[in-house]
Amino acid sequence: MPRLGKLEAAVMDVLWSTDAPLTVREVLDKMPPQRNLAYTTVMTVLGNLLRKGLLAREPVGRAFSYRPTITRQGAAAASLREILDASEDPRSVLLHFAETATDEESSVLREALERRAATS
Repeated sequence: MPRLGKLEAAVMDVLWSTDAPLTVREVLDKMPPQRNLAYTTVMTVLGNLLRKGLLAREPVGRAFSYRPTITRQGAAAASLREILDASEDPRSVLLHFAETATDEESSVLREALERRAATS
């Protein structure tokens, strides 16, 4: 998964927080007001995210609407995968994470591993 800049991440947050595709204007209107962004800036960011494969777009009249091609959870999982793949010792990274995981996180991991074992 491509790394996101701060503005790209903010735009993705807007898109992830809705169930419907959004136009450039709708994304701009949902951005935090302190950002004070121009329409063309949001349009450029959406175009960059589209080229990175993180968005799909559909024509809506004379404009386009944009929707994520990956969920927030999928993006987070892809980032974790990148960290493991970049590590010289992924086993140690996983062990360290397991040692620092909360009880709830440990339970979720156990459930996922049990499901995986059941389907193998």
